[in-house]
Amino acid sequence: MNSVVQARELSRWYGMVMGLNNVSFEIGPGLTGLVGPNGAGKSTLMQILTGQLQPSSGSLTVFDQVPWNNPRLLRRLGYCPEDEALPGELRPLDWLTGLGALTGFTPIEARKKGETALNRVKLSREHWSKRMSRYSKGMRQRVKLAQALMHEPELLVLDEPMNGLDPMGRQEMAQILKDLAAHGTAILISSHILAELESLCESMLMLNWGRILASGRPADIRADIKNWPEELTVRCDDPGKLASVLFAAGMLTGFDLQAADGILNFRVQDPLVFYAQWLELIERSGVQVYEIRSLSRSLKQIYEKVTT
Repeated sequence: MNSVVQARELSRWYGMVMGLNNVSFEIGPGLTGLVGPNGAGKSTLMQILTGQLQPSSGSLTVFDQVPWNNPRLLRRLGYCPEDEALPGELRPLDWLTGLGALTGFTPIEARKKGETALNRVKLSREHWSKRMSRYSKGMRQRVKLAQALMHEPELLVLDEPMNGLDPMGRQEMAQILKDLAAHGTAILISSHILAELESLCESMLMLNWGRILASGRPADIRADIKNWPEELTVRCDDPGKLASVLFAAGMLTGFDLQAADGILNFRVQDPLVFYAQWLELIERSGVQVYEIRSLSRSLKQIYEKVTT
C-alpha cells in the first residue's frame, strides 16, 4: 500500500499545552477514520495536514511533500472543517464560483465546477436560488463538502461532516464518500459517532491526549490486544447442547444461556484458538447454527480498550 500521509515523531504544542506528542503513523488510500474525544489532537492533526499549522518538531508529508507554505500541494487537497464560515447573504453557486475564481479557474469554469459539486453532494437545485442564511444545518454541510470537492482533490480531509444531517442525509453522504474512495480519492474523516465510522472506513487512526493509541484495520487492532477475552453470541436450534460441547472442549470462560430464544452468549480467552476449532466443534455438536456474532469487536469497544 502506498502511503498518502506519513508522520514521523510529529509534535505540536501551544505554549505549555501539547496538541500532538511525538506521533508516527501512515495513512493510505481509501477511507480512514480519525477517532478520539475532544482534546485528543484530531483538529491539530488536520490543520497540520492541510498546511494551516507548522509542526513544532518532527515531520509530516502528504504525497511526499510538506504541506506548510506549499500552495502547489494544497491544490491537491480538499478540506471540510467542523466550524462554519459560510457567507449567509450569498447563494451557494455564487459562493462556489467566487472560490473557484480565486483558485485560478475562469468564471465559466468555476461556475461549471460549482454546479458539478453541488450535484455531487445532492443539494437539490430548488435550493440553489436561496441565500445560505436560510439553509438548515444539513444543507450547509452539503455546501461545505461541495467547496472541498469542486477542484477534484486527491486527498479529502473531513472534520465531522455528518453533523446536522438526518438519517437519510447520512446515508447519502456515506455513499458519496464511498464512491469518491472507489474512484481513487483518499479520505480522512473524523466523527464522534463511532458506529458510523465503523461502517464506512477500512482503517482507523485512534488518538488520545495527543498520542496515537492504535492504527490500522479494526480487526488487526483487536488482534493485537493481548489478554482480552472474546465475547460472542450464537443463535442456534439447541444452545444448551452447544454450550456443553464448548465447555467440554475447555473453550468457555463464562456463558449465558437463553434457551427459549435459541441464544448462547459466551466468552473465550483465546479467540484465535477458538476460531481455528469452531467448525469442528459445530460439527461435533450436531447443532444447527444460524448466526454467530462478536460482541467485542465494535469500534467503540476497541477504542475503550486501547484507552484503558
